Amino acid sequence: MIAGVSAGRVSDARLVVLVGPTAVGKTAAAIHLSRKFDAEIVGADSVQLYRRLDVGSAKPTPFERLAVPHHLIDALWPDEPCSAADYVALADAAITDIHGRGRRVVVVGGTGLYLRALLHGLFALTEEQTAAARRVRARLLAEEAREPGRLHRRLQEVDPVAAARLSPADTIRVSRALEVLEATGRPISELQATTPDAPRYAHLVIGLDRAREELYVRIDRRCRAMLGQEFFAEVRDVLNRGYDPDLGPLRSLGYRHLIDLLWGRVSRIEMERRFRRDTRRYAKRQLTWFRKDDTIWWCHPDDLAALVERTGQFWTP
Repeated sequence: MIAGVSAGRVSDARLVVLVGPTAVGKTAAAIHLSRKFDAEIVGADSVQLYRRLDVGSAKPTPFERLAVPHHLIDALWPDEPCSAADYVALADAAITDIHGRGRRVVVVGGTGLYLRALLHGLFALTEEQTAAARRVRARLLAEEAREPGRLHRRLQEVDPVAAARLSPADTIRVSRALEVLEATGRPISELQATTPDAPRYAHLVIGLDRAREELYVRIDRRCRAMLGQEFFAEVRDVLNRGYDPDLGPLRSLGYRHLIDLLWGRVSRIEMERRFRRDTRRYAKRQLTWFRKDDTIWWCHPDDLAALVERTGQFWTP
């Protein structure tokens, strides 16, 4: 469902938010800060939300989750959709619970739209516009099924800003952007840009980044490590349980690549090449999204002393 999230203060919880590209080291930094400041972690990753999708989403390990309580990990089944508004409802509940127990909150993830919705709210469509958007959804998805990539190419023509943020494989969000355009006559990127700036929570956003080549080495290392038997077994298990391979989470990085290999669409060498390439491209899109926010304080993830100092300044009464 396309829905709005109201702006304006939700509670007096003060959030430290760690953002950055995939493989940059967000999990380790979040755990370090959480242990230092008696905090709990709320995830903001659109794939880690899902049960059974562990290896491909680079979820925190069981040991890491024992070290610090994590929320919004394994919250949904793979066939349960989660819009940005749905995510905010889950995150608000987790933050209320943590804050109510007298603990601090660290939000960590790389899904930019989820984070924007959580911190600032989202535009809302009228009932008529929502109905109009729903009416065109089936047609758009049918077009994509007949000609994969068609919707993203159309989005590039009518809303290049939104297209640059989305992978062509992210059919659900690409379709949603076109639905909104048809229903409102305005690009979704324009509507998102006009979301009120009044924050829903007091927050400090810390961006984690590395030199480009350093980040790419880490991405390549992660991709190689993922492509072991555990990941293949995970994907086979999900498919054997009857989950549709066209579900949003299964079209994400790694999962769609392994499904293509298992179904004989690509060779092992080609699959690995595409996986590394697409992960690098995704990291670039994430950085493009976050770099547009000039309120983010950027830091190297290994500079733990600076992270602790800046966080402490924010949380000091």
